[in-house]
Amino acid sequence: MAPDYSADKASLLAALHGMAAAGLSPGASGNASLRGDGGMWISASGLVAADATPDDLVWVDDRGHWQGGIKPSSEWQMHQAIYRDRSQAAAVLHCHSRHATALSCQRRGIPPYHYMVAAAGSDHIPCADYALFGTEALAENVAKAMHQSKACLIANHGQITFADSPRQALELAEVVEELAAGFLLSHLNGSPTLLTNDDMQLVLKQFNHYGQSQ
Repeated sequence: MAPDYSADKASLLAALHGMAAAGLSPGASGNASLRGDGGMWISASGLVAADATPDDLVWVDDRGHWQGGIKPSSEWQMHQAIYRDRSQAAAVLHCHSRHATALSCQRRGIPPYHYMVAAAGSDHIPCADYALFGTEALAENVAKAMHQSKACLIANHGQITFADSPRQALELAEVVEELAAGFLLSHLNGSPTLLTNDDMQLVLKQFNHYGQSQ
């Protein structure tokens, strides 16, 4: 039986609507999920994010089982793998945003050309190896790429992020999209100068004190 998390489901719907409003999710290409006790809520297969309603959220338990006539996103295994490997992941968002997808089709991650790469919690944003969408192989590739990062590109596919809430996962996806766009633009008249490992370690340390939290 799926637990009733009305407030949490509302936050997941808000992220799906926000993903569409931000132009990160053309058509039915995006999906999002929220970890719960014993499983996750995830958007339905073939869902256009802008049209999502509470009835379009599917409960998938930790064994990969669901009930009812609505199927979960074909990428549910990818979400489940992240929750399995990253205990701090509370929400996951996957989209095919334009520039991140373009970069993923070159099978390139995002190196430390800009300090905001550290927003993903690492000194670079990796690109997961290619596998057929909706497969366990792709789920494993993504989980491996995200061992040290809260975001990654997915080869010939798009991007995926995790965070403490659906809203924060969406915000990180927007940052990744802007970083991908900037990285592509930085090659128009040469190539960017990358920050050093020492530079990025200082940035990551600074991020620990950034914002309103003490």
